[in-house]
Amino acid sequence: MIDLTICPEGLRHNLAVARENGIIIPTYAQMKDPSTIPEKLRERLKTVGLWDTDPLNLFRITWKNEAKEKGGLFREVPNYIELPSSLTGVKCRIVALVGKWFPTGCHKVGASFGCLVPRLVTGQFDATHHKAVWPSTGNYCRGGAFNSRLLGVHAVAILPAEMSQERFDWLHSIGAEVIATPGCESNVKEIFDKTHELSEDPQCMIFNQFEQMGNHLWHYQVTGDAIATVFEAVKAPGQRLAGACFTSGSAGTIGCGDYLKERYPRMKLGVGEALQCPTILSNGFGDHRIEGIGDKHIPWIHNVKNTDMAIAIDDEDSQRLLRLFNTDAGRAYLRDELGLSEEFIATLSWLGISGIANVLCCIKMAKYYEFTDRDVVCTVLTDSADMYRSRVAELNEQYGDYTPAAAAMDHALHMLGLKTDAMLELGYREAKRVHNLKYYTWVEQQGKAMEDLNELWYGDEWEQVHGQAEALDQLINAFNEESGVLKAL
Repeated sequence: MIDLTICPEGLRHNLAVARENGIIIPTYAQMKDPSTIPEKLRERLKTVGLWDTDPLNLFRITWKNEAKEKGGLFREVPNYIELPSSLTGVKCRIVALVGKWFPTGCHKVGASFGCLVPRLVTGQFDATHHKAVWPSTGNYCRGGAFNSRLLGVHAVAILPAEMSQERFDWLHSIGAEVIATPGCESNVKEIFDKTHELSEDPQCMIFNQFEQMGNHLWHYQVTGDAIATVFEAVKAPGQRLAGACFTSGSAGTIGCGDYLKERYPRMKLGVGEALQCPTILSNGFGDHRIEGIGDKHIPWIHNVKNTDMAIAIDDEDSQRLLRLFNTDAGRAYLRDELGLSEEFIATLSWLGISGIANVLCCIKMAKYYEFTDRDVVCTVLTDSADMYRSRVAELNEQYGDYTPAAAAMDHALHMLGLKTDAMLELGYREAKRVHNLKYYTWVEQQGKAMEDLNELWYGDEWEQVHGQAEALDQLINAFNEESGVLKAL
């Protein structure tokens, strides 16, 4: 459960910070349906750029932003792309929500909002005293730093040293305190070690995305509703939501699967990981290059009992397709050989590395379950290629000039040629095995109680968390009313 205990002193300080900085906080209801945002705020947003560090951009923490860098408002149906069968090689429809049109270009601003705001509106986090520490494999700390800036909070971003240079440059530009830990996205233990060290400082409040139920709740409420909205908008008569797949970083995004399975009970829910570090699949370990996901542990907030399948993706597949989608020769192949439109090809830059891996999970699931043209499989594109231009340059340097022939080979080998290997259906016993892996990280290393671990499996913890959005909205509305910022506009 998310602790909603009120701390009066911290709350008073946070209200003062809100008044001083003109901060108004959106509700979950408004993030799901931006048409409910007050008209005077929507008018002001027309002059605010998508990435501007303006508190008004808190109201752009939604899947329904218009696809504009400046002056955009909101859509009725979230931004999405549908990948044609000529590209994916499967008959079923694969539909992906687009994270590029969030502030920072990534939906992790939502996950970090879900972690920080409950402690702000209760006063547990005191903006005049605490530092918000954001341990991450990349995008979450970017979202946390952005939200911290908008909410008048000092941010500390922790991420692996081998993440893309674009991430570090952006974090410094926004004024975050940055700590680089050894290794790559697989080195989560090193992130936890630094987090533990910082937790000894009473000024540091840790927002560990891997254990924060606010991360899960935001995706359950907002991402789950967004995917359902897109599916209902695009489905043809007789079509069904057959599956949804999400690679696991913090396991926040896959929380939307709980919402979707309640609404579409026959749907299959798949979790993806890197073949080079197959923790779920075979209790494995290693290093990989699918930036934005982390391994060697099972996140506390992953509802494993509700997950139907584990799917491993070779990181070489995601790297080669990143190159295919973001080079002139690759785009020429897609246009001339597959007959894809220039308009659609331009949208393929909306797929970052983990987004590509998500799509590959959908393809493997579709092949495994023999989905047909009656079936729709959904996923999300966490971020876009904007954070990985240096990776494309590295691939060009490694493999030489890219040609249409090389593009055709990459498409054939790394997308059309995907097999149903390195997959595992999670029946009761397999799912319990994966759940039990939480013990080693969270009980032995991080000090959680065995009773709480068992509650995640046998109890109603997930249902209780899912029901907290209404109480949070009441607290947010009370905070905005008390600060008086909205009334003063």
